[in-house]
Amino acid sequence: MPKKYTPHLKKRSTWPLWLSLFGPGIVVMLADTDAGSVIVAAQSGSVWGYRLLILQFILMPILFVAQELTVRLGLVTGKGHGELIKEKFGLVWAWISVITLLVCCLGALITELSGLAGVGSLAGIPVWQTMIATVTFLVFLAWTGSYRSVELIALFIGAFELVFLWVAIKAHPDLSDIKTQFLQIPWHNRDYLYLAAGNIGAVIMPWMIFYQQSALLDKGLSAKHLRAARWDTALGAFITQLIMAAILVTTAATLGKTPTPLDSVQHITQALIPSLGKTVGNTLFALGMMGASLVATIVVTLTAAWGLGEVMGYRRSLQDHPREAPWFYSIYSIALIVSGIIVASGLNLVDLSIAVEVMNALLLPIVLGFLYMLAWKALPDSHRLKGPYALFTGIVLGVTALFGLVSGIMGIFS
Repeated sequence: MPKKYTPHLKKRSTWPLWLSLFGPGIVVMLADTDAGSVIVAAQSGSVWGYRLLILQFILMPILFVAQELTVRLGLVTGKGHGELIKEKFGLVWAWISVITLLVCCLGALITELSGLAGVGSLAGIPVWQTMIATVTFLVFLAWTGSYRSVELIALFIGAFELVFLWVAIKAHPDLSDIKTQFLQIPWHNRDYLYLAAGNIGAVIMPWMIFYQQSALLDKGLSAKHLRAARWDTALGAFITQLIMAAILVTTAATLGKTPTPLDSVQHITQALIPSLGKTVGNTLFALGMMGASLVATIVVTLTAAWGLGEVMGYRRSLQDHPREAPWFYSIYSIALIVSGIIVASGLNLVDLSIAVEVMNALLLPIVLGFLYMLAWKALPDSHRLKGPYALFTGIVLGVTALFGLVSGIMGIFS
């Protein structure tokens, strides 16, 4: 069995104990506001003003409902998501699930690294140099750290995303415009639906489910920590959607006054210049995007290595030395290197990011379907979905998956 980090539970008052248990939920939610999500939110505000703002708040409880099931499954069963699918539905379905995961992870990794390349370009750093520095740092981080050290570094890096909240305030949004546009929803506009699907895919991502379930186990938590893990998840869901809303408000208050699609990361910084000035605007955007991209890159790469390991059966813990888990560390490193090479070849980040998030939305029926069925089949009676909440959860996940699928298809074929 792999060695695991376990919080010290004795001789601690309540708050220090709970703080030691927090981490996986907040980290995965900060990763949720990744480079692709930043760009989708910015595009939403730039093109549609505040008309997609309501969706950010609707998705807040939906995100919690999905990830709470992940928390429950991981802590109660003591098994990863792919491992449970293999156990309950067989190896074929497990491979279908993990292939879906790997496709999403590859798309996300390319998006995250492209975001970092965009940040580097603001400082005049060539893409290939940014990729070498980023991949080297992240490989070194995993190969020399433990779960706890990686989690703390991810929390520190992800905290830079909070600058978007201050930036939104400094953009001086017009409250009357927000009130007017908040419920002006052009349901029949296919471009709007395509971007709505992108927002759904930017918030509920397949790799989040796999990551949080595996991270809880690697941290050494169990069913007795369920309450703290739920609060960790709820706080993360609130923070990530607040950041998404802040980014949307920022671009709506500036670029959204004359609706224009974004065509580059540099274009997004123009939303910050009127209220912050070029130097401060570029610096704050770079910090926010760097935090979003780096923490998501860490999470997505670990998810790919963990998820594949759950189906293949190799050792897969950050508590293991690389010699003890060679497949885990090799897949982690190869995923970063391959994605870095692809990004160095040159891509349109804005178009790619929206396409990746729409792809996530199209895959939601598979991901949320497995999640809901596992909540019925894998959990013991004491923790199984029951009664009205089971019905509510099924409706929420079903409607979300269906809306993402339909919106994405209509947007693609418009």
